Amino acid sequence: MSQLVPRPLAIIQLETPPDAVSALIGEQTQWFVDALQLQPEDYLVVRPHLGETLPNDRQISAAILSGSWAMVTDHAEWSERTAAWIRAVIDSQLPVLGVCYGHQLMSYALGGTVADNPHGWERGLLPVERITTAGEDPLLAALPPQFSAWLSHRQSVVKAPPGAQVLARSALDNCQIIRYSPRALSLQFHPEFNRTIMTACLPGECADDGANLTGPDWARELLLRFWQQARPQQASA
Repeated sequence: MSQLVPRPLAIIQLETPPDAVSALIGEQTQWFVDALQLQPEDYLVVRPHLGETLPNDRQISAAILSGSWAMVTDHAEWSERTAAWIRAVIDSQLPVLGVCYGHQLMSYALGGTVADNPHGWERGLLPVERITTAGEDPLLAALPPQFSAWLSHRQSVVKAPPGAQVLARSALDNCQIIRYSPRALSLQFHPEFNRTIMTACLPGECADDGANLTGPDWARELLLRFWQQARPQQASA
């Protein structure tokens, strides 16, 4: 009998941080690896901006689309190529989670509108409010009505795609969590962040703001639950 081997999680890293950030805390992939406590065999990394080929959905168990210092509205070649891949893998029912830039790119790919946030740059540890209907979502049902999350973005989803369900909002952004299908959703906030990452990304902005997580880190819990639900129990070797 052949041994059953789980397929890896694909971390789609969308560009790299500024050199000063990378020198302090590494790149986006490492933040997700640390947050999810992944082992080397648990994941693979794809960097579309370097021309790397995006994976076939049969090669992976799920995908996470990272944040980026780029802008979706720049329509870079690698970003447009990733948007086309997003449409294909969501059609094939691959579990997909978008984060920040990944959130905006998923919405854009599926027919939503991304633009500069009309309320300005949202950054810091801020409250996110779960919309009432989110209680019916299997991934979000355990979340409290309001929780804190790390945010840093200049652009936003200003109009969700047709048929998508907005599940959370904040004071400056009405689309903090969007559900596209039973296996695909995206988050404007950063569940992989902690204060060290946030301070490195925005030096001087958040180090002394007095905000601290108290109680459970619900944003991180949402990331963990996505991976727990998406991770296959078995796959063909």
